[in-house]
Amino acid sequence: MDTLLVVDGANVVGSVPDGWWREREAAAERLRDALAAEGGQSAVSGPVEIVLVVEGAARGLGSVPGVRVESAAGSGDDLVALLAAEAGAEGRACVVVTADRGLRARVEAVGARCAGPRSVRRR
Repeated sequence: MDTLLVVDGANVVGSVPDGWWREREAAAERLRDALAAEGGQSAVSGPVEIVLVVEGAARGLGSVPGVRVESAAGSGDDLVALLAAEAGAEGRACVVVTADRGLRARVEAVGARCAGPRSVRRR
């Protein structure tokens, strides 16, 4: 079974002060495309399923081959935690990419590993 790589889009985009706040959807789109190009291999070795969780102005961003985009109806953190919990319940390995300490504690409690935003390449 592939490792589930869940990327906290808002947190990863916000980790680099490149003007993302002016065009949040475009910043999320750049992250999605970079994830698709590299296949998550900088964060996880082996077969991986990548899920990018977006919220706010980035909601509605479409999926591309290699990256499934999930738009959070409310809090992106809640959706990331739910995906990690579902993976844990299935006995599936899960890695969550975020620097958010509170979210890290939530997903580690359900068996996920965490990686920081630098573990995924930004282009």
